[in-house]
Amino acid sequence: MLHLMDLIFLISGLIACYLLGSIPFGLVLAKLGGHGDVRKSGSGNIGATNVFRKSKLFGFLTLILDMGKGALAVFLIQKFTGDYLYAILGGTAAILGHIFPVWLKFKGGKGVATSIAVFCMTNHIVGLFVIITWAATFLIVRISSVAAIAAFTAAPLITYLLTHDPRLTVANSLICTLVVIRHRQNIKKLLTNLS
Repeated sequence: MLHLMDLIFLISGLIACYLLGSIPFGLVLAKLGGHGDVRKSGSGNIGATNVFRKSKLFGFLTLILDMGKGALAVFLIQKFTGDYLYAILGGTAAILGHIFPVWLKFKGGKGVATSIAVFCMTNHIVGLFVIITWAATFLIVRISSVAAIAAFTAAPLITYLLTHDPRLTVANSLICTLVVIRHRQNIKKLLTNLS
């Protein structure tokens, strides 16, 4: 059981992870690069895919930095607590920050890159298989959102089959549910196009 000071330390760490995750790198980089507000073009998203439409360089940098947020959050919480479960919570806090950033009235990205980084940091084999699923789907359909939906739909099963770790499976399932829900508009468009 956590002592009061440990609990305060953990809560402070999770808040820091949320704030780290909430840094809107895509929005900042696009503006610095003279590409304006990415929320007003393309998908209206602040993530790497939408920034990539403006600039391949800034899209790639956004991808790296958004993944870095998730990776750093897991690393720091793991380092300072030494607890695997708390590290997962730190990564989840960063994902929530990316999707619901306080600076942007809680309207952020879809969490794909940040979540994949968290998967890789909590179990690199799971992360690798999720990336492979995303890449394989993208090579077939050439649509980033479809690849993300496929990868995150498969990720809970991938996690369970590769780890048999109930804590990680539940955590990844919650993350995946949130990311897929964030793609609901994409899903609606896909269903409309199929009908």
